[in-house]
Amino acid sequence: MSAWAESLDVEHSEANDGEGRITFLGDPSGELTRQLDMELTHPGPQSVGIIGRCKRFALYAVNGEVKYVAISEAEDDPAGDDRPEATLAQAMLDAITGMKDEL
Repeated sequence: MSAWAESLDVEHSEANDGEGRITFLGDPSGELTRQLDMELTHPGPQSVGIIGRCKRFALYAVNGEVKYVAISEAEDDPAGDDRPEATLAQAMLDAITGMKDEL
């Protein structure tokens, strides 16, 4: 995860780094994916790596409390690869800005 953060010039991206704004987390065993109920269980096609894969989602949390979750998925695009817009940065910023009074 640190290589990904470095490639994007994101500083302080490690978990529990009080100076960072973005935390990059890996989930190699899928435990977090299952706990969040984000496992992609759509049956087809294995050739694109759907089995055991995490859904395409973005999550906004403050002090460990989940405030907003967006998932990019559709019946004809279960992995959200063709239409990821709901989970892209601008959509998340718009959602967070829209709920500023609730935070």
